[in-house]
Amino acid sequence: MWKKERECWEEEKKRLETWKVRYLDSESKLKGRIADLEANYDELKEKYEGVKVELEDLKGCIIQEHINGFQKGVRQETFFCQDIDAAYSRFYVNKDVVDGQLVNEAESSPEEEVEKEAAGEDRDARDAVEGDDKKTA
Repeated sequence: MWKKERECWEEEKKRLETWKVRYLDSESKLKGRIADLEANYDELKEKYEGVKVELEDLKGCIIQEHINGFQKGVRQETFFCQDIDAAYSRFYVNKDVVDGQLVNEAESSPEEEVEKEAAGEDRDARDAVEGDDKKTA
């Protein structure tokens, strides 16, 4: 009876030892994986910071190019229109030319322009159809 119990305990001990070995092996693998992931995270974080700084630099470059282009246009306007005074009272900074008329920029929006163009195209199409009807009549 003792011999049989002892064999059961020996088997249990072996089984538990294999579990312990598996656990320690898994634990070491997981610790290695965690270390790899932390290293990857740090690397990605550094890359992200670099890209973020580069994006800010590019934004600044784009803005500067727009400013340079506008100044170039002003220089050309000054060159080609030497007889016109830029301080002339009919020049309005806050107005734009839309459909051949000078309008306030606040009163005109791109959405309104799209609606006006669509209405104009509908009117042109309707006129074309009516013109075809008149020709056949």
